[in-house]
Amino acid sequence: MNPKSGLRVFTAFATAALLALPMAAGAESQRVTIVHFNDLDRMGEDDGRGGVARLAAVINGERDMGGVVLATFGGDTISPSLMSGIDEGAHMIDLLNGLGLTAMVLGNHEYDFGPDITRQRISEAEFPVLGANSIGPDGTIIEGALPSIMVEAGDFSIGILGLTTVGTLVKSSPGEIDILDPVGVAAAEAERLRGEGADLVIALTHTDIEEDRALIANRDMDILLSGDDHLLAAEYDGKLLFAESGEQAEWVTVVDLVLDKVMKDDQEKTVWSAEYRIVDTAHVTPDAALAEAVAAYEAQLSEDLDVQVGVTATALDTRRSTVRGMEAAFGNLVADAIREATGADLGVMNGGGIRADRLYDPGTMLSRRDIISELPFGNKTVVLEITGQDFIDMMENSVSQLEKGAGRFLHLSGASARFDPSAEPGSRVLAVMVNGEAIDPSQTFTLAVNDYLAGGGDGFSMLKDKKRIVDEYASVLMTVQLFDYMEARGEVAPMVEGRLEAAK
Repeated sequence: MNPKSGLRVFTAFATAALLALPMAAGAESQRVTIVHFNDLDRMGEDDGRGGVARLAAVINGERDMGGVVLATFGGDTISPSLMSGIDEGAHMIDLLNGLGLTAMVLGNHEYDFGPDITRQRISEAEFPVLGANSIGPDGTIIEGALPSIMVEAGDFSIGILGLTTVGTLVKSSPGEIDILDPVGVAAAEAERLRGEGADLVIALTHTDIEEDRALIANRDMDILLSGDDHLLAAEYDGKLLFAESGEQAEWVTVVDLVLDKVMKDDQEKTVWSAEYRIVDTAHVTPDAALAEAVAAYEAQLSEDLDVQVGVTATALDTRRSTVRGMEAAFGNLVADAIREATGADLGVMNGGGIRADRLYDPGTMLSRRDIISELPFGNKTVVLEITGQDFIDMMENSVSQLEKGAGRFLHLSGASARFDPSAEPGSRVLAVMVNGEAIDPSQTFTLAVNDYLAGGGDGFSMLKDKKRIVDEYASVLMTVQLFDYMEARGEVAPMVEGRLEAAK
């Protein structure tokens, strides 16, 4: 549906219905503006769009026009940025504190560093953090979060409740925190808010599209402001409004509400109507104070990248001819790191994603900057469900263009393979082994792989439609996983050990 064309029809319907009802004596209509965004972990702009400073300009611009302005954030901020791998998202909470948020809901990425860090970030927030369905072992909401808040707008009370996707349980690391079904929690919390006098109920959620649809079907709220799927979408049928604002504050949804009191069956009743605007932040001037704060953090990040992460006790060879045609110790290191970070059965790393073209002597101390120079594309690690046959097909693709030095050549963790470079492409794989035995084509495995390959890049079309256990929106930067892997050990000793063997 075209949001704007649908808006005109439904808004006209709602206004006509409102005019047909007598106004309550002495009642005055109340205008409320909501600025909604979601999925913001990038503090700076990208190609002149998005980021905290441009978002601040949109919010401040609405406030400068006067009236009641609510700023709502649909969650996912403390991860997965490069700097979050260093400070576990503290910089994003600090920057968000400069926006004057009405409320934020917990996203799945708020649990990426475990529930203790979630609690710490909540405690640092100078705005309410909502999480009605994030429940600890004692049956109460995670410490510091609130199930909902009540906001006063003139003579009207607006209840805002917060809900997090159940997918957090597999996408992230909530530990002892359970995520309850958002539909049931929404019904109970909305009823409680209305019982306490809420004239309008807003559900601020970080829920996937299926959960959104279920919430909409139940219609326990008046407005659903969501996140998680990175959709840029808005729909309004005169009774319920749904909006999600893409990602990274590249676009921001602004909802303009009018609330009125009317008399119906000798009882006073609240009615409301809405219009919405999609604001492209490429067309605003970044807020100067927030831009300065972002610049300070970016300067700090540059210094932090020179921090040492660990020693390699063995030689590493990341030259193009090595990583694209034979087993390489660095390729093994990356595949091992992402496999361990995700708990997957298998891990792979494509040689084309390794870029520094260097030799490292045994005993070299590696820095974060070294890791980023090797893995410069900002890829995230996703987890797919595949079969043994899928993995065999992957290996055939991996060695199908050896003579061209193609970047599709895979380095493995949790498996080994033998291949014949002289055979015809598509028939080069001689054996694929898992746990010392030939892989079972019908067996199911979980696979840690970067988002580029998971999307079918480099000829890996067999992965494109596979079930996502952890998708790209819930994933973590590969570089951060390698930081963590090396820092936890202090010293690594990856070797060429027969994971990939070319027949002679």
